[in-house]
Amino acid sequence: MQTPGNMLLPDGNQLRTALRMAHIPVPYRDYLRWTVLAVVGAAAVYLAGIAYLTYAGYRILLFSVVPDAVTKIILFLLLTIGISGAFYCYPILVAQGRKTKIDLDLPYAITYMEALSTTMTLYEVIRKVYEEMDLFGEVSKEFGMIVRDVEFFGEDLNTAMKNLQRTTPSSNLADFFNDLALLSDSGGDITEFLAARSGFFRDVAEREQEMALQTIEIMAEVYVTAFVAGPIVIMIMILSQNLAGQSDLAGWMPLITLGIPAGAMMMIGILYTLLPAENLQISRQERGDREHLDVPEPGGEVDPRLIKALKARNRALRMTKALKQPFRRYISNYDWSLVLAMLCGGDATALLLLGYFDEWFPMYTLEVGLCIIVCVSFFPVMIAYEGRRWYVSNVERQMPEFLRELADMKDIGMTLQAAIHRIANTKLGLLSSELQITSEEIRRGVSIGNALVRMEERIGLVSVKRAISLVVKASEITDHLRETLMVAISDFEHYLKMKRERFNSAFTYVAVVYLSFGVYLYTALELNTRFVASFTAFNVSLDIAGNVADMFHIAIVLGASSGIMAGQLSANSILSGFKHTIVFLIATVVVFIVFIGGGGV
Repeated sequence: MQTPGNMLLPDGNQLRTALRMAHIPVPYRDYLRWTVLAVVGAAAVYLAGIAYLTYAGYRILLFSVVPDAVTKIILFLLLTIGISGAFYCYPILVAQGRKTKIDLDLPYAITYMEALSTTMTLYEVIRKVYEEMDLFGEVSKEFGMIVRDVEFFGEDLNTAMKNLQRTTPSSNLADFFNDLALLSDSGGDITEFLAARSGFFRDVAEREQEMALQTIEIMAEVYVTAFVAGPIVIMIMILSQNLAGQSDLAGWMPLITLGIPAGAMMMIGILYTLLPAENLQISRQERGDREHLDVPEPGGEVDPRLIKALKARNRALRMTKALKQPFRRYISNYDWSLVLAMLCGGDATALLLLGYFDEWFPMYTLEVGLCIIVCVSFFPVMIAYEGRRWYVSNVERQMPEFLRELADMKDIGMTLQAAIHRIANTKLGLLSSELQITSEEIRRGVSIGNALVRMEERIGLVSVKRAISLVVKASEITDHLRETLMVAISDFEHYLKMKRERFNSAFTYVAVVYLSFGVYLYTALELNTRFVASFTAFNVSLDIAGNVADMFHIAIVLGASSGIMAGQLSANSILSGFKHTIVFLIATVVVFIVFIGGGGV
């Protein structure tokens, strides 16, 4: 019998299990049918392309010693095996990625369950975790399977939990529900059980993150070896062939310029599927926000002019809020940065087409123009992403201090309301402004629970919502919040510790990508300046202008791909790679235009 998390046996049963664990709503036979159709379709396209190239007189020469016919057969086999293998591995990778995300979020879900279990039944607690999808992600989806079995299929709770144990990709979650079902049958104290398991699953989450970091390390080494060192070797080999009066770099260019981005995209897709991204989501649901008026639809005796005035008032309030906090609005929604990116990219493209770049960059005008277009298009989105990252980091760093001050003031007998009033006037950076709003709302008569919910929605961070939700739920039960606050602090500090460990490890991988790309640029510089100049003493003239252009093209492709890959390695986000891509492309232009181009080569 296959246990959850065992994803290694290549058989039909494993694929069926992986489809269920990955929550891919496709029957097994239909998935196989799609796989066969994809392989047949790709093979047909390949054969048609080969027939056209043969008719046109083109040959495919990966290596000079391999005959053209053998090369075509090898490529055909690689294509069919690759597509069928990708279809087979995709559900397994998705299931493995879900397992990692479940194990990382499970400690926070158990802590939340602990806070709810004192006043709710076990099923109500499970259902509440399912409803908090924005807080617990994949864990909530797994809990939703229990809710489905109970409410739609009429199963009892224990049977539903046993069903989940057979379909979840996380063996840790399966063990948790197995123990929870036994405890429920025996009538044990669920709250004490959850408190004990929370610490255990924190250790599990740390081990899971270590495995995730090892995956990142392997992917970084593969990328540097295959997609950075490879072009350097080819570049040296081709320039050496120039000494004999021949060069095959033009024949290698399609393979390099298409292979590098294709390989990078494949690795980015694998990382995105397997590992959780850095959570920078700023929610704008505002479920607790009462700042705007609810406008009913016109009907009955309602004056349409009143409805129109209320809607206008709503628009004015939203506009005023956006004008008061333009940077916050800019970083919380990427729409503005995307519009600005299209405008900047369009302007740069217009300058290129109108010939302005011909005056500014007479050498390699098109190459430099493309680099500038990419850079100015990426820049507005990069500012939005990095601004959001700065905002998230600052707020999260201040949250433990806020919770600790709240616990200290509760210890000396203050009410929760009085404690918030007092803390709002302390220096907590970005958090102080939100606390001042919360304090003012409490003075105006808003309940403490609603005021805190409104604050967490204004801040919009999942990590903050988890902590505040614990405090709100506990405040609804008892006025003795010390223990709950300490649990929230412990949870938050564990989250920040995991985040720091990932950042420190990822910094090494990003540095490796920078170093490898720097080696490529340095190699190109040395080969096309000092190395070539050394032959002038022997009255040997080398025409390498074409090779320099090809190396420039490789550097552009490699810089763009390496930048995105560096972002994926550091934060599992393409947007995080925009700043690296901008740096790499600027360095590429400087090396090839200022140093190599300006050197008279």
